[in-house]
Parts: sequence; C-alpha cells; structure tokens
Amino acid sequence: MSKDALPGLTLCNNAVLRRATRKLGQFYDDVVAPSGLKATQQGLLSQIHIGDEPAMGAIAAALVMDLSALGHTLKPLIRDGYVETFTDPDDRRIKRVRLTPQGLIKLEEAMKLWRVAQQRFEDMVGKEQAAMLRAALDDIAALDFGIPPAAQSA
Repeated sequence: MSKDALPGLTLCNNAVLRRATRKLGQFYDDVVAPSGLKATQQGLLSQIHIGDEPAMGAIAAALVMDLSALGHTLKPLIRDGYVETFTDPDDRRIKRVRLTPQGLIKLEEAMKLWRVAQQRFEDMVGKEQAAMLRAALDDIAALDFGIPPAAQSA
C-alpha cells in the first residue's frame, strides 16, 4: 500500500476495490488511447462483437449497467459510426446492437493495444493470480447483495 493512502482505507472493501479499479482503468485507458477509444468503449465493442447482435438489455445485464448508462456509453460509438442499433425483427420491443464494418476495424485496432495492456498486467501480477482475480471478481459480480434490513431503517 502506498504511503499516500489514508488510514482506514484498507478496511473498506468498496474503497480498496474502487481505488484498484481507477488505477487499472487509467492504465488500460492510456494503453488503448492511440486507438481513439477508452478501455470501456473497447470492452463494449468486444462484448457486442462476441454477443453476435445482442439485445441492449442483455448487454446491460452482463455489464451490470442500467439501460440509460449503456445508452450513454453507446452514443459516441454510434456517432462515430462504429455501432448501430436496430429493432429485433422477431420482437419489436427489443433493441439490438451490432458493429458496423468500421466498428470491426476499430475493434481490431483497439484489441491489439488491449493485448499489450493485458500482457503487461499479467507480467506484473502473474498469469495465475490474474486469472484468480478475474474469477473472484466474477463471483462477486454474481452476488445479489440486496439491502440489509439494518440499512433500510437507518
């Protein structure tokens, strides 16, 4: 832990996780920046590509985002011509997302940079430790915390 950390910071799971997330996010953003994307945008393009024209609701659920936050994140990608939305032909209530040909080219460019960041992280942390970290964080993301009764009446 850095000498600059505030006393007690390490006692809060949320604070430590957010601190690590900001640090890692800045690192990935810096490495992916030459593509013109943020790491979050690269990740979203990747999820859309892997998802094969996924429904917006499915993307939001997978990324633990609400639909309005997803829409906000998609706007610049749509504006720049990397992504397009369309109505599901079988259920007009469902909006789907796909990469454009330009989006696929941009994703390939960003993925080359992402691989550099990913390798650097694994070199520093260790490949096995990185895999264990991802698994632990996936487990945490799958939990349904709800609001404890004591917090509801506070």
